[in-house]
Amino acid sequence: MAFDIDEIKKIGIGLIGFGIFFTFLGILLFFDRGLLALGNIFWLAGVAILLGWRSMWGIFTNRANYKGSASFLLGLFFIFVRWPIVGIILEIYGCVFLFSDFWSSIKVFLYHIPVVGWIIRFIAPS
Repeated sequence: MAFDIDEIKKIGIGLIGFGIFFTFLGILLFFDRGLLALGNIFWLAGVAILLGWRSMWGIFTNRANYKGSASFLLGLFFIFVRWPIVGIILEIYGCVFLFSDFWSSIKVFLYHIPVVGWIIRFIAPS
């Protein structure tokens, strides 16, 4: 299975990767507010570039996803007002709820990455 990834999508994936890295680093450094905020900005920009602005807007404003959108945005607000632990918990819940339809596609994509796919197949064989 070959994926057609153009340069714009590579930039989006890179920004999502930076966002996850900075968020993880912010959590490791005792919930550093600046790194968490930077991770959120990179992650949101990467999702917007990868999916497109209209698709991202459609996901966040879909009536079935209001609970996930509200919890993600509330978590972002809590990070900015210096309650990072509550903010991260709300953001994780919101991301899982918002992108629950994409988990099968993400799983197939991760299986095709050379090292990551081998680790996932070894840990959780399907």
